[in-house]
Order: sequence, then structure tokens, then C-alpha cells
Amino acid sequence: MKRKSDLSNLLNIASEKKGLLIVSVILSVLSSLLQIVPFIAVYNIIKELFEHAQHAAAIDGELIVYWGIVSLVSLIAALIAIYISAMSSHIAAFHILYQLRVRLADHIAKLPMGYHTKTATGELKKIIEISVEKVEKFIAHQIPDLLSAVIVPLLFIGYLFWLDWRLALALVIPMIVGMWLQTKIYGGAKGQQAYRDYQYAMEEMNATGVEYVRGMPAIKVFGIKAARFLTFKQAVTKYRDISIGITDLYKTPYGIFFIVISSLYTFVIPIGIWLISGHANAGSQSFAITFILFLLVSPSLSAPVLKLMYVGSGLREIVEGNKRIEAVFSEVAVKEPAHPQVPTTYDVAFQQVTFTYENKDDKDHNDDNDVKYVLKDVNFMARAGEVTALVGPSGGGKSTIAQLLLRFWDVQHGVITIGGVPISEMGTEQLMDTVSFVFQDVHLFYDTIEANIRMGNSTASQSDVIAAAKRACCHEFIEKLEDGYQTKIGEGGTHLSGGEAQRIAIARAILKNAPILVLDEATAYADAENEKKIQQGLMELVKGKTVLIIAHRLSTIRSAEQILVVNKGEIVERGTHDELLGLDGLYQKLWRAHISSTTWKLGVNKSISTTKV
Repeated sequence: MKRKSDLSNLLNIASEKKGLLIVSVILSVLSSLLQIVPFIAVYNIIKELFEHAQHAAAIDGELIVYWGIVSLVSLIAALIAIYISAMSSHIAAFHILYQLRVRLADHIAKLPMGYHTKTATGELKKIIEISVEKVEKFIAHQIPDLLSAVIVPLLFIGYLFWLDWRLALALVIPMIVGMWLQTKIYGGAKGQQAYRDYQYAMEEMNATGVEYVRGMPAIKVFGIKAARFLTFKQAVTKYRDISIGITDLYKTPYGIFFIVISSLYTFVIPIGIWLISGHANAGSQSFAITFILFLLVSPSLSAPVLKLMYVGSGLREIVEGNKRIEAVFSEVAVKEPAHPQVPTTYDVAFQQVTFTYENKDDKDHNDDNDVKYVLKDVNFMARAGEVTALVGPSGGGKSTIAQLLLRFWDVQHGVITIGGVPISEMGTEQLMDTVSFVFQDVHLFYDTIEANIRMGNSTASQSDVIAAAKRACCHEFIEKLEDGYQTKIGEGGTHLSGGEAQRIAIARAILKNAPILVLDEATAYADAENEKKIQQGLMELVKGKTVLIIAHRLSTIRSAEQILVVNKGEIVERGTHDELLGLDGLYQKLWRAHISSTTWKLGVNKSISTTKV
């Protein structure tokens, strides 16, 4: 189904505020009409003065005062109308922003976790903040400008044609030429492509600039100068070249457009003089009055036309921002079952699971053999109350198995069950309540330590939080902090070591107390002291649960009831530690590499196995 284009889909989310938008439009039109009245007043005043120039006493003073009052009242009314119009459009725009951001946040929350692993946080932040903000700018600011830029010239031109069609043509033809030039500048395929290239280059420069700043410690340590940071330098150079190119593309037609539109009176003067020369009669005075009015109003027509150009440029920006917003909405959310099932037991089973990150429906994959599968026909059972460990070379598929259990993605073939219930038949909230996940890379929020632990169970008491921290072996270092559990983590607060952050994550999982636990290399980056503390915390955490562990250090999973050796997307070996050592297979090689690494000493071992686990 084709999605709605332009802004219609964005305006629909503020359906209850359409009344405000209608009020804003009507008042903006009214304001535009009222802005014409002073020119009509000037015309009538000049006419009265010219007609009685030889007899000042015959001038109708009341008529002049009348038109002066009408002009003043119309200006005041126009200001009031445009003020109320702007207020109405702003209220509607802010409502649209609120609704749109809520919709985006709600949709993003429903997307599979796999989407978030492939999408940069900064990209989503930019869409929610900047792209949505452009909607507010267009609705609140540019809609009134657009209306005045269209309605005022049209009404003016109609009035001027009524006065004298010949002088009016002298104004209209240059305006048409100017508008045509504007369309050629911004509306052509070349101009649109140049603008897209400009936007992409700016985004790329911003992204690499952020990366450069974040990598400053490494840059200073290794003595890398800014000029040698090639990615950033190339992005800046590309942005410079595209900016110069787009300037070269626009400068000539824009210069002509600006000169033509800003000098409309220069087209009226020669036509007016030519016409006056043929009016040597009583009517020439009336024509002279009309001619003067045209000279007065022609500069006023330049402003709305120039404004229309800027509105057109802004419209192009909002369309580009809208495309990014629509790209997020086009992502397919996790399908929620109509009648969610709740498991009563917590065995985890993978049954003939096959998975690929690629889209098999893509036209580039005409043959099933062209698809690169990450997992192929994976079968295993992780029993409740037991520890199942996943080991194997890096890139073999261990983390993918763990992520599929949490529906980071849905499998192409096979089924994953918890207690016999397919995870696709469980509601997302139920699945998240059933499984705890301690990631290798821990994310702690800019909040207090207590709040970070309490994320595992928002209703837990403070004593429950402290008890979980003690079991995770982090209570001691928390108490040493100046503000204890109320210490803020992150910028402006306390920065924890990797091992300390890992123990906070374990305390969070202990507090959650989910029946299934997934540990993704929880001790991969810990030093010896922290690893011991983390292991103590994990021993408390795994009691009586279905545990799935991804491990680099094989010594941490020797006592696991089941070890699965994963290589190239397949389970190539399975069994206990002792059983696998007796097979003389991949696990034995990995174990020997592990032993070599733990016994290695500088100057003693000339070479060791570099196999990654």
C-alpha cells in the first residue's frame, strides 16, 4: 500500500486541531486582504489631491481623513489577524510535534531490537528532534508566509489589471519570468539532486566530526593530527566541494531572479512614459495618478515573491525531513499475537532454526544458495534450572542465538519456544518479563545508581535494591561513593569502571528475578579482581534459572550442564566439558588455546595459538 505523500500524513495526526489550522488560514487570508486597503486608500487620496490641485479649497478633507482612518484601522486589524493566525498555527504545530514524536517513540519501541543494533542512536535522535522540528517550522511559520506570498500578489494584480491592464502586464511578465527562474533553480532534477548531495555531505561531516571529537583521547595518545584524520578531512573536503558546486549552480539564475523581482518598477516606467505620451487629453491626469500608484506598489510586490522563494526552499527541507520520518514508520514493528500465551515452564528450545540478516525477497537473491545464512538448522534444548554455554570462534553465531531468543529478529525457518510456547505467540512485554539479559557492553543511564538497579523492578523497595546489590558484590563500592546509592552516573556524575558497571547490571538482573537468564560474555573485559566479584554475583544470579551463557573464557563454564560449540552458524559439538575434551574436536582446540593463553609468560612462549573463542 502506497503511503501518503508530502505533509498530508503528518497533518492527519492532529485531526482534532484542524479547526485551529482552518482559523489560521482564514485569518491569514483576511490579513492579506486588509494589507491591500492602505494602497487603495493612497490611490484615492492621491486622486483627490490631483483632481483639485488647482483649487485647494475644493479638496474634500473629510474624504482624506476617512481614507486615512480606514488605512489605519485596516493595518491594526491586519496585525491582530496575523497575530491570532500565528498563535493558532503555533498551537496546531506544537500539537502536531507532540503527536508525531509520541507516534515515533511508540513505533520505535515496537521495532525489533535488531533495528536498533543496525541504526545509529544519533540518527534516530536527529529524526525525532531536527526532522520533526522542521514540521513545526513549516506549519507555524511558513504556512502564513505561503498564504500571504500567494494571495497578496494575486489580489494586487487583479486590482492593478482593473486599473490599467497595460501597466499590469508590465509588472506581471517580469514576475512570471522570475517565478520560472525560481522553478529552474530549485525545482529541476539537477537542483534537487544537488540539494540531496548537499544534505548528505553535511550529515556525513557532522557524523565524522562527532566521531573525531569522541576519539580525541586516542588521537592525542597516538599523536594523530586533524589533517591526518582522513575520514573527517575527506568529509569536510566533500562538503566544501559540494557547497561550492551548489553555489556555482545557483548564483547566476538566482542573481537574475533577484534583480528582476527587486526592480519591477523599472519595467513599469518605460511603459508608463510611452503611454503618457499618447494621452494628451483630459484623461491623462487620471492615467498619471494610476501610473504613480503602480510605481508605489511595484516594490511591495517584490517582497511576497521573494518570500515565496524562501518558503519553497523551506518546503524542500520539510519534504526531505518527512522522508526520514516516513523511513522509520516504514520499518515493520514486531508482530504482537492477538491472544498472547504465557509459558508455565521455562525450557528454551531451538527447533531447526535458520536465520539470515539478508532479505530473501530481494531481487539480488534469485537463488537460495546466494543467501548468506548466519544460523543453519540449529537444534538444542536448554533445560530449566541448568546452565547451557555457547562457545566457538568469533562470528560463529553465538550472540545471534542469544539475540533471537529476545526477538531481536524473527527467524526465517524453524521455531524458538519457551516452555513449549513459541516466542512469537508471547507478547513482547511477557517475553521481556521472562528473560533477563546481561550484555557484554553495559548501558547505564544518566541517573542515580539506585534508579539504574531499580530498572529491573520498578516496584522494588530500597531494601530490595540494596539486597540485590549485595548479592551482585557491588554494595561495598557503592557505599564508598560520596552519595551512595543516590550517586549519579555519567556526565557530571561518577564514572564507573567496566567491572563496576557490569556488577550494577547483574544487580539489576537479580532484582528482576526473571526465570530465564542470558549472559553475553559478561566477564569478557574484566580484570582478575573484577572477574572474581562478577563471578560471585553471577553465582547468585543463576540459581534455579534457565541460563544461556556466551563465554570467551572457557574456565568460566567448565561446570555447565551443556556446552554447545557453534561454528559457521551450526552446532558442531555438544556435551559437558569432559565429554567434549574426549572428542578431539574444535572444543579441545579452543581449550588448549585457552590454557596456553593463561600460562603464557613474556620471553617464554615464542608463539601461541591466536584462535579467538
